[in-house]
Amino acid sequence: MIQNVGGIDRIARILGGVALLALAATDQIGVWGWVLGAVVLATGVFSFCGLYTVLGVNTCPVRKETPAAE
Repeated sequence: MIQNVGGIDRIARILGGVALLALAATDQIGVWGWVLGAVVLATGVFSFCGLYTVLGVNTCPVRKETPAAE
């Protein structure tokens, strides 16, 4: 899997996933909160989103190649 979720996007997903799981744990929202929270948290932790791949989106910064040592 190639990473396609960048820094700010990753932090937002992790915080959102934890928030959804907390709301589900306190019975504020239904069962869908567990499922959606787990998916959102996993995409943040692994820095990979399958939907981004399908849509061709990549929020990771472009990594510069370092010149080879001579």
